[in-house]
Amino acid sequence: MAAIFVSAFAAMVIALAVTPLAIRILRRAHQPIRNELGLASNEGKQRTPTMGGLVFIGATLIAYAIGHLVEMAMNGGGFRPTLTGLILLGLLVGGGLIGLLDDVLKVVKRHPGGLPGRYKIIGQITVGAGLGAAALYMPSTDGYTVGSQFLSATRELAWADIGKIATVALFVLMVVATSNAVNLTDGLDGLAGGSTAAVTSGFMFIAFWQYRHWCVTAPDMPGCYPVRDPFDVALVAAAITGALIGFLWWNTSPAQIIMGDVGALGLGSLLAGFALATHTVILLPVMCGLFVLVTMSRVIQYVSYKTTGVRVFRMSPLHHHFEMAGWSEVTIVVRFWMLAAVASALGIGLFFADYLRYAGW
Repeated sequence: MAAIFVSAFAAMVIALAVTPLAIRILRRAHQPIRNELGLASNEGKQRTPTMGGLVFIGATLIAYAIGHLVEMAMNGGGFRPTLTGLILLGLLVGGGLIGLLDDVLKVVKRHPGGLPGRYKIIGQITVGAGLGAAALYMPSTDGYTVGSQFLSATRELAWADIGKIATVALFVLMVVATSNAVNLTDGLDGLAGGSTAAVTSGFMFIAFWQYRHWCVTAPDMPGCYPVRDPFDVALVAAAITGALIGFLWWNTSPAQIIMGDVGALGLGSLLAGFALATHTVILLPVMCGLFVLVTMSRVIQYVSYKTTGVRVFRMSPLHHHFEMAGWSEVTIVVRFWMLAAVASALGIGLFFADYLRYAGW
């Protein structure tokens, strides 16, 4: 427990302290922003440094190591990062590298297009397939894999054995969906960072609960969870949550730095990993309710305009619709944070209700 708190606090402090340095270093790394419609949120942001996601990704990696050092000091033994932890961090870094290439191209070319969409998708598929296969095909000494070939909501569904190949394919789809959903939401100062922190804190609670009710340490406990390395999942979730809070100090309106695609794609890929590792794949759309809402607004707008010529929203994604309606940027961001927190809390509630049912309470 102490290691999780230390990891979160360390990540927050690192991000809080390092971000001003990153702002100075990246002062010239600002990306062009289209503003044909004169959105108020885009005024003055042409000179805002980008690629701030590098800060909270780095802070998470360091805080994860610090958490393990604390655990080692308290319980003895050596430094033991687990496969689960490495896969989760690999998703964060792998998605971040795709976004970093996109951000660098935007800055170098001085064009908001960046990396073509098809290459982003290819990169996301590669990251998802590689780490998804590792999660499904590398068992531990107790026989558990990071992910499950059974569909899972709050735990494995015994009747839904879809096989490892189909599970890897599903995970690839999750990585593509969540990384692009977070990227779509990253349109206002602090919106994506604060909303993601609400979700990662939810997964931190879920993973820690699984750790305290783990079938490896308490096999006779009613409702125990047959997952792998839940402590490490909680440790990574705590680290990224703390790092995002520290980064938000500088990223909220008016933002002194933006996370860029390196941050958004890394965060989205990590959310898919949390769902796989905690066996809550079907629960993921609930936990990420705000991101689903924002993405659906974009899909609805596109389909409606292409088929009927009618725009359902004044502008998509959804946050820009409210901006066009006259809401201030801060108002939109705070209210969307509230929606993200409610969705995460609903996911936690469904998870806990399932535990009570299996525990016979």
